[in-house]
Amino acid sequence: MTQRFAIGPRETATLNTSGIREHFLIENIFTPGEIELTYTHYDRMVVGGAQPTGAALQLPCPESLKANFFLERRELGVLNVGGAGTITVDGTVYELGNQDCLYVGMGSKEVAFASVDAANPAKFYLLSAPAHAVHPTTRRTQAEATPVEMGAMETANERTIYKYIYQEGIQSCQLVMGLTQLKPGNVWNTMPSHTHDRRMEAYLYFNLPQGQRVLHLLGEPTETRPLWVSNEQAILSPPWSIHTGCGSSNYAFIWGMAGENREYTDMDAVPLDALR
Repeated sequence: MTQRFAIGPRETATLNTSGIREHFLIENIFTPGEIELTYTHYDRMVVGGAQPTGAALQLPCPESLKANFFLERRELGVLNVGGAGTITVDGTVYELGNQDCLYVGMGSKEVAFASVDAANPAKFYLLSAPAHAVHPTTRRTQAEATPVEMGAMETANERTIYKYIYQEGIQSCQLVMGLTQLKPGNVWNTMPSHTHDRRMEAYLYFNLPQGQRVLHLLGEPTETRPLWVSNEQAILSPPWSIHTGCGSSNYAFIWGMAGENREYTDMDAVPLDALR
């Protein structure tokens, strides 16, 4: 498990391209046959991916957590962006198709990830935050995620939002998690842009066609910085930073947050004419 330390807006404004990428971009989320984990000091979120291709992959407990098992003091959200798979939690098997979600509660000791077909492996995107209470392990399919339509073709941001783990959905201590799918011909996400100083956010961009890219914007509204992002790469977004982007084609992204609350609507909008 690698670590990323938190930095503030003043330091971020001085970084060049390689510095921005070093602090905020996670390039390797999915590696065949492995589990990749990154620990960020923004709200102590762990961001990662599991791509089982043969034997099941066991969720490890890195030494740096100083725990007896990974979920001793944590909760976990999982969204599958690959082929069909299963997650076994303390002997109970949960089936996850593409874009299905599983919340795993604090205290779960053994978590194993497997693919139904190694030729079309599952790709489990992982988000974990510290927890203070036990909530039941719960599965929610994409069909159960109550889609919300937002945006418009005229502003190139027509999209469908699927909410899984949040105040009115799967219960958690502090995790919030869902995904957004842009419709064909639409390229802008999260417009109007916003911040939410009460919690950090992580993005995983996926379903981006071969050779296409997303230009992700971060930083304070008056000091924005660009990051070119490839398919299945993740962004760490500090609480003080905007998070928006524009793709060279339509795409999807998973959003996940941890912090003071689980209210999906807790955000501070930034007018377009205020961005610099």
